[in-house]
Formats: sequence, structure tokens, C-alpha cells
Amino acid sequence: MNDAICGILLIDKSKGWTSHDVVSYIRGAMKTKTGHSGTLDPMASGLLIILLGRATKLQEKYQKTPKTYLVETTLGTETDTWDAEGSIVRTAPVKDFTMEDIVGALGQMSGVIKHPVPFYSAKKVGGVAMYKSARRGNNIFKESIVEIFKWEYISISEDKKINFKVTCGSGTYARSLAYMLAQKLGTVGHISSLRRIEAGGFNVKDALNIEEVKKMTREDILKCVKTL
Repeated sequence: MNDAICGILLIDKSKGWTSHDVVSYIRGAMKTKTGHSGTLDPMASGLLIILLGRATKLQEKYQKTPKTYLVETTLGTETDTWDAEGSIVRTAPVKDFTMEDIVGALGQMSGVIKHPVPFYSAKKVGGVAMYKSARRGNNIFKESIVEIFKWEYISISEDKKINFKVTCGSGTYARSLAYMLAQKLGTVGHISSLRRIEAGGFNVKDALNIEEVKKMTREDILKCVKTL
């Protein structure tokens, strides 16, 4: 392994890839120690900050920075994972609501708040990841304190899907925000689309798609590394 490198590579993760898949591929291509600064679920796309070489020591620093997501919430159905990849566990009618109702609900979810941690998450309780307990049929309820800085570009589609842009602090689960919003609107819901567009002061528009990286030589990739 070559640890002479100390830098950041911005990757626009595609749906279907795990964050670990991306790290493994980059590690193999770059032949250096590799990590990332915040997991994206397989169903999510968007910005992954890949840390190379000695920059892996900065993982905690970048994990703690605010992140911005584009979120689509589908109302009326709740899944066990709180996203589109899970199994439906509950349905509920979707009542009529207005943009003012949505803005009011999101207002209650602003600033420093408590939000429920998804049952299917890597958060550990008693040393065991919650998703492992959930797979055994033991859903553990746990809340965490997070900070929501800003809601923007809120819209409603004809089929009552709610889209928004949210900037939030570290440890925030976008799935939890969709779950809470649906509850405040008197129904159930789940995330049907999730894309991270900003993190650590970087924007996804400056990132490489993993399919582009596959076609690049190590030297070409090195030219895209932001040295620290």
C-alpha cells in the first residue's frame, strides 16, 4: 500500500453501489489506504468523500460536517427500512393537506431535535448493530439528537409525493425525517429517492461518477485528487 498520498477524491455514488463497494474499488485502483467520511445507503446516490492515504486520519473531521440532501417522500406506505428497498409493513390513508401544512410540520423539525434511528441502521445498541437485531425480528427503538439547519425547495407532486432539500448535521438519517414528516401529516411514509449533493464543503457537481473512474488509469485518478 502506498501511503504517500494524502488527499480527497470526490465520487458521485450510483444507486446500487454500497459505500463499501466504492471504497474497495478505489483502494484497488489507487493501491493506498482508503476510507470515506459518511455512509450512503445502496438506494441513495450522490456525494461520497473518499479519503486516500494519510487523509484517512481525517475521517472523523469530515464525518462531523453538515450534509445536504435532495429527498423524495412517498406517503401512505411505511416500510421496515423506511426507504423504497424495504418491505411494506403498514399503510394508511393520506389526508388532504396544503403546502402550509408541510411547512408547518418541517418547522417543528428544525433546529436541534430528537429523531428516531431507523431499525435497519448500523447504529449500535449494546455493541450490536441495530440492523442485525431487526433481522432477527427485534426492532429496537432509539432516538438521537441531531441538528436540522435548513429546509428548501419544498414541493408536492400530483400523487402527493413530497420533495425537499435539507441541510443537516452529522448523524441525521434522512429516512427518519421522511418518517417523521409523514407522521406529522397524519399518515405513514418512506423515502423513495435520496441524493446527497453537499458534504464537507464539497459539491457533487465536482465529483466523478464511479463508471467514469472505471475507465481511468491510476495516473488519471491522481490528477483528480484534492491534496491536503
